[in-house]
Amino acid sequence: MDTASILETVFRLIPPAYLATATSIASFVIASCALAMRFWKPPAKDSRWVIVYRLVSALAQARGWNASAYQPDRKAVMIPLATNRSEAAENLGLDVDETRP
Repeated sequence: MDTASILETVFRLIPPAYLATATSIASFVIASCALAMRFWKPPAKDSRWVIVYRLVSALAQARGWNASAYQPDRKAVMIPLATNRSEAAENLGLDVDETRP
């Protein structure tokens, strides 16, 4: 069985009203976290709020491609668009998969 068929089977067992409520709550949480991320400045990396900040950031879908350039333990490096990703990753000592275009 693949993942899609398992999810389809599980979703058939849950009443549609519960699925709608869960979807509404999840959408509200994600939107609220995204709004909070819009106005919340990242805490210092030694602050006790870093864990909460990362949780809110993850819930706001602000990880990966939409990650904020200013994060508590990371530094953004601005490089020209035409730069080869492989060469830039090698110069920074990173794996190519850890870089974002």
